[in-house]
Amino acid sequence: MKKIIAFTAAVLAAASLFAASIKVGATPEPHADLLNLIKDDLKAEGVDLKIIEFTDYVTPNEAVESGEIDANYFQHIPYLESFNSERGYHLVNAGGIHVEPIALYSKKVKSLSALKNKAKIAIPNDPTNEGRALLLLADAGLITLDPKAGIEATVQDITSNPKKLKFVEVEAASLPRVLADVDAAVINGNYAIPAGLSARKDGLYVEGSSSPYVNVIAVKAGNENKAEIKALVKALQSEKVRKYIEEKYPNGEVVVVF
Repeated sequence: MKKIIAFTAAVLAAASLFAASIKVGATPEPHADLLNLIKDDLKAEGVDLKIIEFTDYVTPNEAVESGEIDANYFQHIPYLESFNSERGYHLVNAGGIHVEPIALYSKKVKSLSALKNKAKIAIPNDPTNEGRALLLLADAGLITLDPKAGIEATVQDITSNPKKLKFVEVEAASLPRVLADVDAAVINGNYAIPAGLSARKDGLYVEGSSSPYVNVIAVKAGNENKAEIKALVKALQSEKVRKYIEEKYPNGEVVVVF
Protein backbone atom coordinates (compact mmCIF):
# COMPACT_ATOMS: atom_id res chain seq x y z
CA MET A 1 0.00 0.00 0.00
CA LYS A 2 2.83 2.37 0.88
CA LYS A 3 4.42 1.67 -2.50
CA ILE A 4 1.18 2.54 -4.29
CA ILE A 5 0.86 5.80 -2.35
CA ALA A 6 4.48 6.69 -3.04
CA PHE A 7 4.08 5.90 -6.75
CA THR A 8 0.89 7.97 -6.95
CA ALA A 9 2.60 10.88 -5.20
CA ALA A 10 5.51 10.68 -7.64
CA VAL A 11 3.17 10.69 -10.63
CA LEU A 12 1.27 13.69 -9.28
CA ALA A 13 4.53 15.51 -8.57
CA ALA A 14 5.74 14.88 -12.09
CA ALA A 15 2.44 16.05 -13.53
CA SER A 16 2.52 19.27 -11.52
CA LEU A 17 6.14 19.82 -12.53
CA PHE A 18 5.31 19.75 -16.23
CA ALA A 19 1.83 21.29 -16.11
CA ALA A 20 2.28 24.96 -16.89
CA SER A 21 0.46 27.85 -18.45
CA ILE A 22 2.32 30.41 -20.54
CA LYS A 23 1.06 33.67 -21.99
CA VAL A 24 2.85 34.83 -25.13
CA GLY A 25 2.23 38.13 -26.91
CA ALA A 26 2.66 38.24 -30.67
CA THR A 27 1.87 40.25 -33.77
CA PRO A 28 -0.59 38.39 -36.03
CA GLU A 29 1.49 37.04 -38.92
CA PRO A 30 3.67 35.11 -39.00
CA HIS A 31 4.22 35.14 -35.22
CA ALA A 32 0.76 34.30 -33.83
CA ASP A 33 0.26 31.98 -36.79
CA LEU A 34 3.36 29.96 -35.86
CA LEU A 35 2.38 29.91 -32.19
CA ASN A 36 -1.02 28.48 -33.08
CA LEU A 37 0.75 25.83 -35.14
CA ILE A 38 2.59 24.49 -32.08
CA LYS A 39 -0.17 24.98 -29.51
CA ASP A 40 -1.25 21.32 -29.50
CA ASP A 41 2.37 20.13 -29.41
CA LEU A 42 2.95 22.12 -26.23
CA LYS A 43 -0.34 20.88 -24.80
CA ALA A 44 0.91 17.33 -25.21
CA GLU A 45 3.91 18.29 -23.08
CA GLY A 46 1.72 19.80 -20.37
CA VAL A 47 2.17 23.43 -21.41
CA ASP A 48 -1.02 25.42 -21.95
CA LEU A 49 -0.13 28.16 -24.45
CA LYS A 50 -2.26 31.30 -24.39
CA ILE A 51 -1.64 33.66 -27.33
CA ILE A 52 -2.33 37.38 -26.95
CA GLU A 53 -2.20 39.33 -30.20
CA PHE A 54 -0.79 42.86 -30.40
CA THR A 55 -0.64 45.23 -33.33
CA ASP A 56 2.15 47.50 -32.09
CA TYR A 57 5.74 47.09 -30.99
CA VAL A 58 5.60 48.78 -27.57
CA THR A 59 2.77 47.18 -25.60
CA PRO A 60 4.04 43.57 -25.79
CA ASN A 61 7.40 44.60 -24.32
CA GLU A 62 5.70 46.55 -21.54
CA ALA A 63 3.59 43.48 -20.80
CA VAL A 64 6.64 41.20 -20.50
CA GLU A 65 8.53 43.64 -18.31
CA SER A 66 5.54 44.04 -15.96
CA GLY A 67 4.91 40.29 -15.81
CA GLU A 68 1.48 40.56 -17.42
CA ILE A 69 2.64 38.03 -20.01
CA ASP A 70 5.51 35.53 -19.90
CA ALA A 71 7.09 36.14 -23.31
CA ASN A 72 6.59 37.81 -26.63
CA TYR A 73 7.38 36.93 -30.20
CA PHE A 74 7.48 39.80 -32.67
CA GLN A 75 10.82 41.60 -32.48
CA HIS A 76 14.37 41.30 -33.66
CA ILE A 77 17.46 41.58 -31.48
CA PRO A 78 18.49 45.18 -32.33
CA TYR A 79 14.99 46.40 -31.44
CA LEU A 80 15.04 44.49 -28.15
CA GLU A 81 18.43 45.94 -27.23
CA SER A 82 17.34 49.45 -28.18
CA PHE A 83 14.14 49.10 -26.12
CA ASN A 84 16.12 47.97 -23.07
CA SER A 85 18.48 50.90 -23.44
CA GLU A 86 15.72 53.49 -23.81
CA ARG A 87 13.36 52.18 -21.13
CA GLY A 88 15.75 50.57 -18.66
CA TYR A 89 14.00 47.24 -19.27
CA HIS A 90 15.41 43.77 -18.69
CA LEU A 91 14.31 41.80 -21.74
CA VAL A 92 16.51 38.98 -23.05
CA ASN A 93 16.58 36.68 -26.07
CA ALA A 94 15.42 33.16 -25.17
CA GLY A 95 15.86 31.83 -28.71
CA GLY A 96 16.01 32.93 -32.35
CA ILE A 97 13.37 31.62 -34.74
CA HIS A 98 13.28 33.42 -38.10
CA VAL A 99 14.08 36.47 -40.19
CA GLU A 100 11.48 38.47 -42.09
CA PRO A 101 13.43 40.32 -44.78
CA ILE A 102 12.44 43.98 -44.87
CA ALA A 103 11.77 45.34 -48.35
CA LEU A 104 11.05 48.49 -50.33
CA TYR A 105 7.58 48.36 -51.92
CA SER A 106 5.75 50.62 -54.34
CA LYS A 107 2.32 50.87 -55.94
CA LYS A 108 3.57 53.44 -58.45
CA VAL A 109 6.82 52.15 -59.90
CA LYS A 110 8.20 48.73 -60.73
CA SER A 111 11.93 49.35 -60.35
CA LEU A 112 14.41 51.41 -58.36
CA SER A 113 15.48 53.25 -61.49
CA ALA A 114 11.89 54.40 -62.06
CA LEU A 115 11.81 56.34 -58.79
CA LYS A 116 11.67 60.01 -59.69
CA ASN A 117 13.63 62.84 -58.15
CA LYS A 118 12.06 64.07 -54.91
CA ALA A 119 10.05 60.87 -54.59
CA LYS A 120 8.38 60.39 -51.21
CA ILE A 121 9.65 57.33 -49.32
CA ALA A 122 7.86 56.21 -46.15
CA ILE A 123 10.02 54.54 -43.48
CA PRO A 124 9.34 53.24 -39.95
CA ASN A 125 9.56 55.93 -37.26
CA ASP A 126 10.93 53.79 -34.41
CA PRO A 127 14.71 54.17 -34.03
CA THR A 128 15.76 50.59 -34.76
CA ASN A 129 13.56 49.97 -37.77
CA GLU A 130 14.28 53.41 -39.18
CA GLY A 131 17.96 52.56 -39.15
CA ARG A 132 17.25 49.20 -40.74
CA ALA A 133 15.19 50.87 -43.49
CA LEU A 134 17.88 53.44 -44.22
CA LEU A 135 20.55 50.73 -44.37
CA LEU A 136 18.39 48.92 -46.93
CA LEU A 137 18.09 52.08 -49.04
CA ALA A 138 21.83 52.64 -48.76
CA ASP A 139 22.50 49.05 -49.85
CA ALA A 140 20.19 49.68 -52.80
CA GLY A 141 22.36 52.62 -53.81
CA LEU A 142 19.66 55.25 -53.30
CA ILE A 143 21.45 57.07 -50.47
CA THR A 144 24.76 57.10 -48.64
CA LEU A 145 24.95 57.02 -44.85
CA ASP A 146 27.60 58.14 -42.41
CA PRO A 147 29.37 54.84 -41.63
CA LYS A 148 29.52 55.79 -37.96
CA ALA A 149 25.71 55.70 -37.71
CA GLY A 150 25.40 51.93 -38.04
CA ILE A 151 22.06 50.31 -37.24
CA GLU A 152 20.90 53.42 -35.40
CA ALA A 153 21.06 55.61 -38.51
CA THR A 154 18.51 58.40 -38.92
CA VAL A 155 17.72 60.68 -41.85
CA GLN A 156 20.22 63.13 -40.33
CA ASP A 157 22.96 60.60 -41.07
CA ILE A 158 22.33 60.69 -44.82
CA THR A 159 25.47 62.11 -46.46
CA SER A 160 24.38 61.72 -50.08
CA ASN A 161 20.91 61.71 -51.62
CA PRO A 162 21.29 62.03 -55.41
CA LYS A 163 17.56 61.78 -56.16
CA LYS A 164 16.72 64.22 -53.34
CA LEU A 165 14.31 61.66 -51.92
CA LYS A 166 11.90 62.97 -49.30
CA PHE A 167 11.44 60.74 -46.25
CA VAL A 168 8.15 60.38 -44.40
CA GLU A 169 8.50 58.78 -40.97
CA VAL A 170 5.44 56.64 -40.14
CA GLU A 171 4.51 54.16 -37.40
CA ALA A 172 5.55 50.74 -38.68
CA ALA A 173 2.05 49.25 -38.45
CA SER A 174 0.64 52.03 -40.65
CA LEU A 175 3.11 51.66 -43.51
CA PRO A 176 0.97 49.31 -45.66
CA ARG A 177 -1.93 51.75 -45.35
CA VAL A 178 0.09 54.72 -46.58
CA LEU A 179 1.82 52.83 -49.41
CA ALA A 180 -0.62 54.15 -52.01
CA ASP A 181 -0.04 57.74 -50.85
CA VAL A 182 3.74 57.75 -51.28
CA ASP A 183 6.06 56.70 -54.07
CA ALA A 184 7.50 53.81 -52.07
CA ALA A 185 7.71 52.50 -48.52
CA VAL A 186 10.05 50.28 -46.55
CA ILE A 187 7.81 47.80 -44.72
CA ASN A 188 8.61 45.18 -42.08
CA GLY A 189 7.65 41.62 -42.97
CA ASN A 190 5.14 41.13 -40.17
CA TYR A 191 3.12 44.05 -41.55
CA ALA A 192 3.79 43.41 -45.24
CA ILE A 193 2.61 39.79 -45.17
CA PRO A 194 -0.93 40.45 -43.82
CA ALA A 195 -1.23 43.25 -46.39
CA GLY A 196 -0.67 40.70 -49.15
CA LEU A 197 2.85 41.88 -50.01
CA SER A 198 5.57 39.38 -50.89
CA ALA A 199 9.14 40.59 -50.45
CA ARG A 200 10.48 38.39 -53.27
CA LYS A 201 7.64 39.07 -55.72
CA ASP A 202 6.65 42.66 -54.90
CA GLY A 203 9.74 44.21 -53.36
CA LEU A 204 11.75 46.69 -55.40
CA TYR A 205 14.69 45.81 -53.17
CA VAL A 206 14.92 43.13 -50.47
CA GLU A 207 17.19 42.71 -47.47
CA GLY A 208 19.87 40.05 -47.85
CA SER A 209 19.77 36.64 -46.15
CA SER A 210 22.66 37.59 -43.85
CA SER A 211 20.39 39.97 -41.95
CA PRO A 212 21.21 40.42 -38.23
CA TYR A 213 17.52 41.09 -37.54
CA VAL A 214 16.54 37.67 -36.20
CA ASN A 215 13.06 37.50 -34.64
CA VAL A 216 13.29 36.02 -31.15
CA ILE A 217 11.30 34.84 -28.17
CA ALA A 218 11.80 37.63 -25.63
CA VAL A 219 11.39 37.17 -21.89
CA LYS A 220 12.30 39.08 -18.76
CA ALA A 221 15.85 38.35 -17.59
CA GLY A 222 15.87 35.36 -15.25
CA ASN A 223 12.98 33.59 -16.96
CA GLU A 224 14.83 32.29 -20.01
CA ASN A 225 15.63 28.95 -18.33
CA LYS A 226 12.10 28.17 -17.18
CA ALA A 227 10.90 24.79 -18.43
CA GLU A 228 7.87 26.23 -20.27
CA ILE A 229 10.03 28.84 -22.05
CA LYS A 230 12.50 26.19 -23.16
CA ALA A 231 9.61 24.03 -24.36
CA LEU A 232 8.21 26.97 -26.33
CA VAL A 233 11.51 27.67 -28.06
CA LYS A 234 12.10 23.99 -28.79
CA ALA A 235 8.64 23.68 -30.37
CA LEU A 236 9.23 26.74 -32.55
CA GLN A 237 12.66 25.49 -33.59
CA SER A 238 11.18 22.21 -34.82
CA GLU A 239 11.16 20.53 -38.21
CA LYS A 240 7.39 20.97 -38.24
CA VAL A 241 7.78 24.75 -38.11
CA ARG A 242 10.59 24.70 -40.68
CA LYS A 243 8.48 22.78 -43.20
CA TYR A 244 5.44 24.97 -42.54
CA ILE A 245 7.43 28.15 -43.19
CA GLU A 246 9.04 26.76 -46.34
CA GLU A 247 5.63 25.72 -47.73
CA LYS A 248 3.68 28.84 -46.72
CA TYR A 249 6.39 31.35 -47.66
CA PRO A 250 8.09 29.86 -50.72
CA ASN A 251 9.17 33.32 -51.90
CA GLY A 252 11.32 33.94 -48.83
CA GLU A 253 9.03 36.30 -46.92
CA VAL A 254 10.00 34.34 -43.78
CA VAL A 255 13.30 32.49 -43.43
CA VAL A 256 14.17 30.12 -40.56
CA VAL A 257 17.47 30.62 -38.74
CA PHE A 258 17.67 27.34 -36.77
